[in-house]
Amino acid sequence: MALKVRRQKTRMALRHEKRLLQKSEINLGREGTSQAANFPELRNEIVALKKLEQEQKEVALRITQIEESIKKIETDRQEASRTQHEAIAKLEVEKKPLLHKRHEAKSTAELCERELGAVDRRVQENEAADRQLLKELSELEALTPPPPDLESQMAKLNARRTRLPEERAELVRARLGSADALRLAKEKLIAAEAEVAVVDKNIEKVRGEFEARDRSFADKVRARQEALREARAHHQTVEEQKNPAYLNIGRHLASQGIAPPNAPHLLDQVHRHRAAVDRHLEHKNELAVLSSKIDKQHLRQFYFSVVSVLALLAIILPLVFQSPPKREWLPQETEAILSINSDHFDRDDLPKRWRKDQPGNWSHVWSGLVGAAAATPTLNLPRDAVRITRALTTEEAGNTREFVLVEARNDVSRVIRSIEKDRNFKKRVIAGLPVWEQPALGIARVGPTTLAVGTTTEVDELVRVRLGMKLDLKITGQLFDRFQALDRESALRLISRNPPNLSHVFQPVFASELLDVPQLLGLALTLQNPVKAKLLLKLNSPDAASQLAVNLRKEPQRWLRLQDSDLLLCAQAPEIVRQGDNLELRFVVPENSARLLLERIAKTGPGAAVAAQ
Repeated sequence: MALKVRRQKTRMALRHEKRLLQKSEINLGREGTSQAANFPELRNEIVALKKLEQEQKEVALRITQIEESIKKIETDRQEASRTQHEAIAKLEVEKKPLLHKRHEAKSTAELCERELGAVDRRVQENEAADRQLLKELSELEALTPPPPDLESQMAKLNARRTRLPEERAELVRARLGSADALRLAKEKLIAAEAEVAVVDKNIEKVRGEFEARDRSFADKVRARQEALREARAHHQTVEEQKNPAYLNIGRHLASQGIAPPNAPHLLDQVHRHRAAVDRHLEHKNELAVLSSKIDKQHLRQFYFSVVSVLALLAIILPLVFQSPPKREWLPQETEAILSINSDHFDRDDLPKRWRKDQPGNWSHVWSGLVGAAAATPTLNLPRDAVRITRALTTEEAGNTREFVLVEARNDVSRVIRSIEKDRNFKKRVIAGLPVWEQPALGIARVGPTTLAVGTTTEVDELVRVRLGMKLDLKITGQLFDRFQALDRESALRLISRNPPNLSHVFQPVFASELLDVPQLLGLALTLQNPVKAKLLLKLNSPDAASQLAVNLRKEPQRWLRLQDSDLLLCAQAPEIVRQGDNLELRFVVPENSARLLLERIAKTGPGAAVAAQ
């Protein structure tokens, strides 16, 4: 293998040196063209170079012409742009007095409209006054008995009515004059707007003409630039076509030891690279000789071993990466799972206050929560354990079986060594997996950091599940999916696929009305201040989920309460989210309720009568 690597490295170095040698020979030939004229054998190369140089001159002349035409077009374009600006500026100057004239005509028309409106209002007021006086006369005549000054009042009203026609005639004449003035003002405004429109049309016409010319200039420039790119590419192609001739000239000059006067160092570079190429070729030949002496049968065996290892890795690695990183290997008949996060129980506010205020009571609650895991030797659960998982199931006879897994923070080799030294433990093996047991306690290592703890029967079953000898709780099963949906970072997680049976496994926690409805129930608690809970419920149909959501919103105190107690599980109305036949409730738990809830799960809570009081 090492020889193969050396040969590959030698081939790569040889290819690199050959490229450098070719470049140095081309450079030497380019600078030594005048010296090559003294050698008749290089006549063909000189003739080819002269033809290519002539072609390059023609291409360079075309490039120069195209660049000059582009400059001329740009000059014409700038001149056209300047002419356009001047023409538009001239039209704008002509437009300015017309705009002023239109503004004055518009102001005059508006003034005339206001005056005409004022006259119309005065005419209407005159008519209204006449109707009012006529009404007052009618009312005065209808009075019974007539007032003593009836004649004087009627004379006054008649005198006022007599003046109204004269005023109305004057107003009508004024209105006619205002209407004539408004008509003349509107005619002037229309004429001014027509003049402005003519100028605007001329401006748009000039702008359109110059924009068309500018587009024409742009098209010409684009075409010239495309031709310029093609000419430069042609020039570069001709330059590359000269390289074979330069290469032959450089090789001949290097063989003759002739260096161009203006660049004598080029000859030294060619000689140095030739020496490096010869050295690498020699080394390559030596390695080829060594390779030919190797036994082909051994080499085939080696290649077969390498391919076999790679094939095994291709099979094993996907299986390793697809396997769950943290899996609880639990029996298939598991009905309820209780998971304790010891980190949160050690750090969260409620356990810390409880541990400080009532250390004796807290000690009983903690022992009840962790169950058989408290008997694990050497391990200090709050400090050394990450998680304690308790799986519970009920047999047909009504007995409850409990399977306990303890996930340590680090490797559990220290615990195993301590157990092996303890003479009270006896070791036996199940299908290659050791189990240590003593009266009423069994321990087995089922993972790098996981221990199975409990009675001998339960530990043996967990070992058989781990070895695949018994069916396990599949990670794609409904119960495990819902268990994983609960927040893994919660201090406590509880899930049951037989909610009515929870009252037999633990002390009564939830109201019987709530336990009878769902097919599956899950609870997650965060023991910070305030205590927060998430409750998952799976019902048999979406309609049942909708009905339960309505009931929970209407009467949360009936459904979310502790059984046989007046304490409520929620301090305020819960937040409810429904997805099909699933309900998710989020709410804040009062501290007294949270304490009693933990005590009942730990089976250390007061009796029903005491809780009710």
